[in-house]
Amino acid sequence: MCDESMTHSASSASSLDSHAPSESSQSQGFRWEEQQKVLALEQLCGVFRVDLGHMRSLRLFFSDEACTCGQLVIASRESQYKILHFHHAGLDKLAEVFQQWKCCRETQLKDQVADEKSCMQFSIRRPTLPSTETHPEERLYRRLDVSSWLRHLNHSGQVEEEYKLRKAIFFGGIDPSIRGEVWPFLLHYYSYDSTSEEREAWRLQKRSEYQEIQQRRLSMSPEEHSEFWRKVQFTVDKDVVRTDRSNMFFRGENNPNVEIMRRILLNYAVFNPEMGYCQGMSDLVAPLLTEIQDESDTFWCFVGLMENTIFISSPRDEDMERQLMYLRELLRLMLPRFHQHLMRLGEDGLQLLFCHRWVLLCFKREFPDTEALRMWEACWAHYQTDYFHLFLCVAIIMLYGDDVTEQQLATDQMLLHFSNLSMHMNGELVLRKARSLLYQFRLLPRIPCSLHDLCKLCGPGMWDSRYIPAVECSGEHPDSKSCPYGGTATPQPPPSPSQLNESKRSSKARDIFNFRKQS
Repeated sequence: MCDESMTHSASSASSLDSHAPSESSQSQGFRWEEQQKVLALEQLCGVFRVDLGHMRSLRLFFSDEACTCGQLVIASRESQYKILHFHHAGLDKLAEVFQQWKCCRETQLKDQVADEKSCMQFSIRRPTLPSTETHPEERLYRRLDVSSWLRHLNHSGQVEEEYKLRKAIFFGGIDPSIRGEVWPFLLHYYSYDSTSEEREAWRLQKRSEYQEIQQRRLSMSPEEHSEFWRKVQFTVDKDVVRTDRSNMFFRGENNPNVEIMRRILLNYAVFNPEMGYCQGMSDLVAPLLTEIQDESDTFWCFVGLMENTIFISSPRDEDMERQLMYLRELLRLMLPRFHQHLMRLGEDGLQLLFCHRWVLLCFKREFPDTEALRMWEACWAHYQTDYFHLFLCVAIIMLYGDDVTEQQLATDQMLLHFSNLSMHMNGELVLRKARSLLYQFRLLPRIPCSLHDLCKLCGPGMWDSRYIPAVECSGEHPDSKSCPYGGTATPQPPPSPSQLNESKRSSKARDIFNFRKQS
């Protein structure tokens, strides 16, 4: 029991690695050795693992005067308990870790004497968003269900007020029962002003085109097929059999839906040979097929996703770099302390490696499907911006990135920190935060010219007649003597000694993108 309990303790403590303070001098080799030790213990003893950030409270009961031995009681939100025994010291060290961990708050036990140290209790703090800092229209829109969807259509089946529909989807999302009908509009497969009859005729036409694309693939010469197999099919065949297999729609051996997904991806590579197939595309096709459940319609929706949605970066380096440049500028504007940390890390930090997967796979690996698909819909709605996914990135960093700056994490540690957050973040909270950031961005009186193009491709509604911000030149135009966006530089007087001292004192404070209501 003693050995097992100590193993449990080590494992529980290891789950805090991404949150607890760590020494930047630790080498990657040492980390790898520690990971191997934990894996070996798992195989020998079976280790209890738990995400303490998802628990309700932690209680430490000390059994000796030195407060080194005793029990750790972990309480889940569902009032389930796990008791870990510390027979040979170490409980005091764990208490110190909890006291330093920002997600823990020490609380007084009921009827406990103030000076008594036989027991300690910690409640788990989670990121929150005060109602005063949410978008003013938050919670005014309910999920788009069948009845509300039909109210947006006239007697001919046309969407009467496209902007209002997209706004409703942006705030409320879409009921899963009608996603297969609504998503084709968001992905530009159907035109908003098309009638029901026109859409049915369009589907027949596109189904015929899809069959022609498939026939081109099946009628390749042996030489063409050999090259296609080497460049495309070999990777597709490996990816589809391991994509979303826990989803009932793809579960089981010889599932025909896996073969349908495979055909869609192969045919897309024929349709768009310049892009071909890139790993990760199967992660994007799988949810489309699950909701639309028609091979041809899913294919053309995927085409719309890849062609008409800035949310999806093509694999070209310049496209991804543009996304990262906008994100860096948003961080500089909204979270300057985090941006300053990236600057101190140099080129490696500014590459933002931790968020590449967020952008390329549309947060699908970071959140459960129910939350990730809500984010997809909010981005596809193109309400007030074509780059809402970047506001989602900033929201994640703002809600879950405090440890990065507080502990001055190195680039590899920062990557590990955000990777460990996968499937452990509150997607609904991130959405609300991103909507509030977009609202605040629109109220800015001045925006840097580096973010000018962030609004360039937006449809009606990004700026209205009351809020047209001035453009401030960032001064970074090596190929031009003047700002190509007409931005003006704002002269900054040299800081006074008192301002410098105040800056030093406030540098440790948490960055807040100040929330202000529309006047």
